Amino acid sequence: MSLATTKTSKIDRLAELTAETEATSGASLWREAFRRLRGNKAAIIGAVIIVAFVVLAIVGPWIAPHAPTDQAWRGEVFPNKGEFVGARPENWFGLDHLGRDLFSRMLVGARQTLLVGVVSMLIGLIIGAVIGAVSGAAATLGGRPGRRFDDAIMRITDIMLALPSLLLAVSIAAVMGQSLTTVMIAVGVVQIPIFARLLRGSMLAQGGSDYVLAARSLGIRKRRIVLTQIMPNSLSPVIVQATLSLATAIIEAAALSYLGLGNPDPAVPEWGVMLSQAQRFFDNEPMMSMYPAVGIIITALGFTLLGEALREALDPKLRG
Repeated sequence: MSLATTKTSKIDRLAELTAETEATSGASLWREAFRRLRGNKAAIIGAVIIVAFVVLAIVGPWIAPHAPTDQAWRGEVFPNKGEFVGARPENWFGLDHLGRDLFSRMLVGARQTLLVGVVSMLIGLIIGAVIGAVSGAAATLGGRPGRRFDDAIMRITDIMLALPSLLLAVSIAAVMGQSLTTVMIAVGVVQIPIFARLLRGSMLAQGGSDYVLAARSLGIRKRRIVLTQIMPNSLSPVIVQATLSLATAIIEAAALSYLGLGNPDPAVPEWGVMLSQAQRFFDNEPMMSMYPAVGIIITALGFTLLGEALREALDPKLRG
């Protein structure tokens, strides 16, 4: 058997063993994390809140008792005189300043809120993960040129992180113009440096592992090491951060809508827009503000509780 054939067989065997080990350890890691989550009350509460929110967002338009834009009761509301209609059998949450059913608008608005939060998080996750993966790979296996490239990328992310997230989002939304798409992009861009930094740091930590050194000593290509070994072991903190970022995205999207940078059509129900419309009537009808505000708070709390519990479950220092 030639030397080249022997070396190739050793590399293939090492790749097989590494894949088997990673599959086993990865499965064990997530199985153990799931077991810990089942015993965590905060995780259960967070999961229940998230499931309820997602279900309402999906089925809300079909179960809403009235059309969210229907002003059938406008003649019963006199906002100029401070006269509003509160909760009653046909309108569980009462009416807004235009005589629209608040309960129906809350149900339909949940879908818009979920859509903005998920899309914003995905924008930040995908772009940030690509930047972090490229930067981490360059710093880990790219030598001196790779480290210089990594330094340049990280200085840019440092500049973005130095700016207050809401201020950066408002600036982007103001430049792009008022629309729901603008809110998604603005909130997503704010999340990019967070994911980039996190994945890059995780890859740097994995870059010094024994299995990476062994793979390099056997001549396995750097690209293969990054894609098949370093990347899969670096994704756990990114997944946790994605859960936490959903809560942040929902709050920041609602803030942009509250500031008038969201959907230009105020008739379309969205919790941030509803909160903005209700602020003028807070003295006379505070519940108009309370319903969307409580919805935003509880939803963000659910994602935060589940994200924090997931982070604890995946922390190797806490696994016995």
